[in-house]
Amino acid sequence: MTAQVQRYAGPAQFPFSSATKADGLIYVSGTIVAEGDIRNQTTKVLQSIDDTLKKAGSSLAMAASVQVYIKNAADFAAMNEVYRTFWKADPPARTTIVSDFVVPGALLEISAIAIPNGGERKVIHPSSWMKSPNPYSYGIKSGSTLFLAGLVSRNGKDNSVVEGSMAVQTKAVLDNAAAILKEAGMTFDHVVSSKVFITDATKFQEMNETYRTFFTKDPPARATVVAPLMGAANVVEITLTASSLPKQIFTTPAADGTPGKPSPILSSAVKVGNRLYLSGLLGNTAANKGDTQAQTTEILARVGRTLQVAGFGWGDLVDGVVYITDVKNFEAMNTGYRAVVKDLPARATVQSGLVADGMLEIMFVASK
Repeated sequence: MTAQVQRYAGPAQFPFSSATKADGLIYVSGTIVAEGDIRNQTTKVLQSIDDTLKKAGSSLAMAASVQVYIKNAADFAAMNEVYRTFWKADPPARTTIVSDFVVPGALLEISAIAIPNGGERKVIHPSSWMKSPNPYSYGIKSGSTLFLAGLVSRNGKDNSVVEGSMAVQTKAVLDNAAAILKEAGMTFDHVVSSKVFITDATKFQEMNETYRTFFTKDPPARATVVAPLMGAANVVEITLTASSLPKQIFTTPAADGTPGKPSPILSSAVKVGNRLYLSGLLGNTAANKGDTQAQTTEILARVGRTLQVAGFGWGDLVDGVVYITDVKNFEAMNTGYRAVVKDLPARATVQSGLVADGMLEIMFVASK
């Protein structure tokens, strides 16, 4: 295990740390408290995350980026009512999508990235935009790193909805991202990681056609999954992470060790400073169709080759998210996962659709 990575023990029955701390950031695993209604669960989950952060030398007040997975979109307003009470001012950037969970009775799961006490935490807000009516900031910057909120197709100046096709909405989302990046003194060249959520897998290529026009060189690592979003008119939501540090691009080698083929829409991994952002990887092959454990094993083999070519190891993993098409396959995934990943990163596991054949997709961040 890398000495610079601190790990805080998670539930014994699950293969993840409750939190990891490395290179000026704290990563908190997806947290579930399946007790009571959505208000009670939101309260208990955020209190639990705050307790975890305090053990790691931080608090909710220092959260930079939060991912909320909610089971029922109808609970969004009630969740928001409780959520906003935890920040008197300057809430973190946030993404909210609809998902399902491995724990019966769970109505939401929340993961977070926070800054240790004493670190820089600066809100980034385009000067011509109105304040978001929901409890999140559009961007939080700490040192060289900028975390953007999950952006949907809205006009930042008045928060009006920009309706239209997948192409129209993707452009509106990325135009908004450009304004936030500019406010932070960055451009799309500085984006290192991207999570794309679309509501319709058949519109994947339409999204890609617009997306690629914004990332013409050295695109970020990326995962794209299918999930319902909060607004009925929204068909795409995109969450970006950017860094002002110089970046290096790596491509996953083939199984035989020969160089992999770069993708025009994403980089297998992007290194900035001491961090490595990996793309979401699939593991489906002709031989493992329908076998969650085998696909997990194959994904991790590809992760291992990516880490190695970038000069990282398994002990450097600090954060991960598993997008699984059916939570009933959770234990089979975990069996394959435990066999390979020993120094446990923080992790969230949520149900979502994929844009390609496969039963799951896994995305990691590594840090030295």
